[in-house]
Amino acid sequence: MDVARYVKDDKDVIQDVILSSGIHVKPRYGPEDLDAVGFDYQTDLGEPGQYPFTRNLFPQGYRTREWTTRQYTGFGTPRETNERFKLMISHGQTGLNVAFDLPTQMGLDSDHPMAEGEVGRVGMAVDSLRDFEVAFDGIDLHRVGAGLTINAVAAIMLAMYQAVGEKLGFDRTRISATPQNDILKEVVGRGAWIFPLDPAIRLIGDTIEYAIESMPRTNPVSVCGYHIRESGATPAQEMAYAFLIANAYIDEVVRRGYEPDRFVGRFSFNFNIFGNLWEQVAKFRAGRKVWARNLREKYGVENPRNLWLRGLFAGGGSGLTKAEPENNIIRGAYFALAAALSGAQTTALCSFDEAFTIPTPRAALLSLRTCQILMEEVGMRDTVDPLAGSYFVETLTKQMEDKICEEMAAIEDRGGIVECIRDGTVQQKLARQAYEFERELEAGRLVKVGVNKYASEEEQEVELHEYNEAWAEEKVRELSDLKRSRPARPAADALRALEGVARREENVMPALVACCKAYCTVGEMADVFRQVFGTFQEPRIF
Repeated sequence: MDVARYVKDDKDVIQDVILSSGIHVKPRYGPEDLDAVGFDYQTDLGEPGQYPFTRNLFPQGYRTREWTTRQYTGFGTPRETNERFKLMISHGQTGLNVAFDLPTQMGLDSDHPMAEGEVGRVGMAVDSLRDFEVAFDGIDLHRVGAGLTINAVAAIMLAMYQAVGEKLGFDRTRISATPQNDILKEVVGRGAWIFPLDPAIRLIGDTIEYAIESMPRTNPVSVCGYHIRESGATPAQEMAYAFLIANAYIDEVVRRGYEPDRFVGRFSFNFNIFGNLWEQVAKFRAGRKVWARNLREKYGVENPRNLWLRGLFAGGGSGLTKAEPENNIIRGAYFALAAALSGAQTTALCSFDEAFTIPTPRAALLSLRTCQILMEEVGMRDTVDPLAGSYFVETLTKQMEDKICEEMAAIEDRGGIVECIRDGTVQQKLARQAYEFERELEAGRLVKVGVNKYASEEEQEVELHEYNEAWAEEKVRELSDLKRSRPARPAADALRALEGVARREENVMPALVACCKAYCTVGEMADVFRQVFGTFQEPRIF
C-alpha cells in the first residue's frame, strides 16, 4: 500500500494512524518510547559514516559532495536518446539512467514480429553495438556513469557497454556501469523474464565475476526493491525481499570461490519512495542498519565501505495519479524531500507526467530542478541526518528494522527467497495485497487527494511525449542494413563460441563482448541462450 490508513470517528477526528508496514503511529512520542523499543545510541544510531550507518554513509553527509542525480531517460531511437542525454547533462545531471524499450528487454530485435508496436515506445530500442555507438556519442564515459535498467539480457548490455567504451576510446577499467541485472524481482514484479531461474541466476553470477576481474568500477547488480514495492509490497517487505534477493546473488558468487569482501561493496540497490514521508525516512535509515548487519554477521564482511547500502532512491511511479496530474509535481517534491532526509546516495525523481507516458523534456527538467533546489536552496545538505534524535523518528526506525527482519525471517522459514519465488509464494502474497489496496482505495478508506477526496470534475490537459511510428520503421531499416553489411563469418563464429561457453557453463562475458564487437544482435545472442537454457515457466499463483 502507498498511503497510511487514517481511522477517524464521525467527527473527522483521527483515532488511529496505521502505516503501510503495519506500524501504529501514536499522537506523541517521548523518551519512554525509545526505552520500549530497546533503543541504544551506539548500536542503533551511532555516528555518521560509521557502522551501522543508520545516519549516513559519510561522516559529513553531503556537505562535501552532492548526491548523484540520475533521471530515467531513453526513448525511440538511439539518436533521440543521445539528444536527451546531452540535454539533461547540460542542465546539471550527474549520471545517466538508461531506459530500454520492451523488445530489447525481452531479447527481441526490432524486426521481430512480437516487437511490432513496441519499438522505442517506452525506452530506447537497441539491436546492436551500432546503436550504443550512437546513443553514447559525445559523452565522457570516464566522467559520467550509466545505469542500465535491464535485467534478462543485462549480461549482453554490460558486454555492449564495455565494447562501446573501448570503441569510443575509453578504458574499460575506468568506465562505470550499473546494470540493474536483477532477474528475481522481474519474476516477482514486472514479468520481463526470459530464462529459467537457475541459468538466469548463473548469468548474474557471470557478470559479477567478470566485473571483479575485468571492470573494477562497474557495479554489476542493482537489486530492485522498487518494482517489488510497485507490485504490492509494503515498505518493510520491499527492503526485506531486496536484501534476500541480494543474498541469493552473493551465495552464487561465493559458491564460485570468491570472498564476499571482494565484491559486495559494488552491489547497489534501487528503492522506491512514495506514500507516508516518515515511513520512507525510517525505511532507509533502518535499511542501512539491517544491510550492514546482514553482511557482517552472515557473510563476515570486514571492510566498512563494503557494508554500505549503496544505490538509487527513486520517487515512485505508483504514487502518481492521472487525475489532477499537476498534483504530481507536489508529490514528487515530497518524494525528493524524503530521499534527502533519508541520506540518499543517488536520486531519480519520477516526473509528473509519468502516469501517462515517458517524461517530456519539460517534465524531466522540472524533476531534476526539484532535486537541485533541495541541494542548493532548501538546506538539505546543511547537516547530517537532521531528524536524528527525534523520539518519533528513532522509535519508528527501530520498529521498521523489526518489521524488515520479521519479513526476512518469514521467507527464510519457507525455504528461502529463490524457492518462494520459484513456487509463486511471494507473487501470490503481493498480488493479494495489491488487490486489497485497490479495494480500499475505491471504497475511500485510503485517501488519494484529487482521486477519491477533493476530486475536481475539471480535466487537466497534459502535454504528452507522443510516440512516433517512424522510429520503428527507421530501426527495422537500420537493422536490415546492419545484417547485410557486417562481415558474416566473424558474427557467426562469435555466436558459435557463445553457445559453446554457455553449454560448458563457463563465464559467458568474454564471448558476449566478442559477439558485440562482431555486431551480433541482441536477439541473436538472446536466442543462443534460449536454445541452451530454455525459457521460464511462470508458476500459477491462484
